[in-house]
Amino acid sequence: MEMPMLLRAVAALVLVLGLLLLLAVALRMWGGKLGLVALSPDKGGGKKIQLLEATMLDSRHRLVRVRMENREHLILLGGASPVVVESREVKESG
Repeated sequence: MEMPMLLRAVAALVLVLGLLLLLAVALRMWGGKLGLVALSPDKGGGKKIQLLEATMLDSRHRLVRVRMENREHLILLGGASPVVVESREVKESG
C-alpha cells in the first residue's frame, strides 16, 4: 500500500470513530428528550425494568417474563420479531 493511500485509510478511520463518538455524546445528552431512554436505575434506586424469568422453548425460541414499573409482560423471542403474548397490570409490592 502506498503511503498516501495508507494515510487516507487512517484518516477515514479516525473520521468514522470521531463521528461515532459524537453520536454517542449527542444521544447521551439529548436521548431522553427524543424518547430514547437507557435501561438504568431510576433516581429512587430501583430498576425500571426487571427480568423475572426466562424459559427456552426450543433451540430458537425463548419465553421471557419482564416487569416494567407496574406492568408485567410475557414476550416470545426468537421469531422474525418479538411477540407480546400477555400483558397485565400488577399491584405494587410493599
